[in-house]
Amino acid sequence: MADSGGEHKGGQMTEIVKLTDKQTALVDTLVATGCSITEAAKLAGYAEGESGRVSASKALRTGHVQQYMMQRIGESMGLNATVAAAKMVRLASGAKSEYVQLEASKDILDRAGFKAPDKHMHLHAGDISVSIDLA
Repeated sequence: MADSGGEHKGGQMTEIVKLTDKQTALVDTLVATGCSITEAAKLAGYAEGESGRVSASKALRTGHVQQYMMQRIGESMGLNATVAAAKMVRLASGAKSEYVQLEASKDILDRAGFKAPDKHMHLHAGDISVSIDLA
């Protein structure tokens, strides 16, 4: 359903399109559970079987539904990033394997902006140039 009002954006009038309750439920179910479109369609109230899956698939291809899905995925990733960061810190300090501790520590430093420089060695001898990537 489209809102009859509009919004000025960059000097142009844009139409605001609202999601239906089914579209919202479909996206929320997909993002929260990661289930199939068929399962999400059923849970969101679409028709049973193939017709519900087709209707849900068509809805997911519309711009306003895709925009909402990207927003919800971003929110979900942001919330889960704290869990992942805490896990990385626990691995860096408490993993049984020194290799796992090292890799977790390197990942933490990389994400904090302290990435090790790429290792390249260049040899030049006359007209021959050899480049060896030591990474």
